[in-house]
Amino acid sequence: MKITQKLGIAYIQTKFKLLSIVSKRQAAEKAFELFGTPFLKSKRKVEPKHAESLQFTIDGRNIKGHRWNHPQQKKALLLHGFGSAAYKFESYVAPLVAKGYEVLAFDAPAHGDSDGKVTNAIEYSAMIKKVIELYGPIHCFIGHSFGGIALSLALEEVPHSADCKIVFIAPATETTSAVDGAFAMLKINDAAVRKEFEKIIFEKSGKETAWFSIRRAVHNIQAQILWIHDEDDDITPLHDALKVKDDNHNNINFMITKGLGHRKIYHDKAVKKAIENFV
Repeated sequence: MKITQKLGIAYIQTKFKLLSIVSKRQAAEKAFELFGTPFLKSKRKVEPKHAESLQFTIDGRNIKGHRWNHPQQKKALLLHGFGSAAYKFESYVAPLVAKGYEVLAFDAPAHGDSDGKVTNAIEYSAMIKKVIELYGPIHCFIGHSFGGIALSLALEEVPHSADCKIVFIAPATETTSAVDGAFAMLKINDAAVRKEFEKIIFEKSGKETAWFSIRRAVHNIQAQILWIHDEDDDITPLHDALKVKDDNHNNINFMITKGLGHRKIYHDKAVKKAIENFV
């Protein structure tokens, strides 16, 4: 971590300590805002080759993306993680095209070239459903991290068959774990602030935090799933994924790697080969 990032986090931690003394609710509201803010906004520097630019509007936000190998009967959608962008997954385009897929990739709300400053899994899920409505049906999904939880929520509501293929790469399996990680990073140990934070999630969604769970959602997903997770992932902990593995779903196959962590995993040659063989 760069020194500027460390100083920035230290400043935010101090600010939260002071804000928590003034108001538990205000501290929770600020924590919720930070939880949905991708501070390092990745943007592409050059346009991709052989791609068609696409855009649409949802909830007043302009969403931008690209499409390759149009038109084809089979379609694949690439879904990036939090703080990332669609272009980081474009190395998957050529192998998918070679297998006959039309490939789509969009920057999530508040990410890349799409509009917004903050977002959440519900908004990302709504974007996925809109993509399916406009450009679908989609026969294959590849989702990393935040893209995984958003995809699982979307597919609970979108009709799909058992022939559909899903690749979860280090998915954000449990939102409770993500919140735990955020509170630990911010050094917020105040139970009252956490309680107010949980209240905000319920007020905005009508759901408890634990409901935002891939483990819960996969019970309602028929698709064939390849789930890839690394033992050394410090962002989306493997122990959450192993609970899903222990549930013994017939439609989920697991690939557990070592030494790749959360971000190197989708660049790994063996991982890419496994995905290519699966789809």
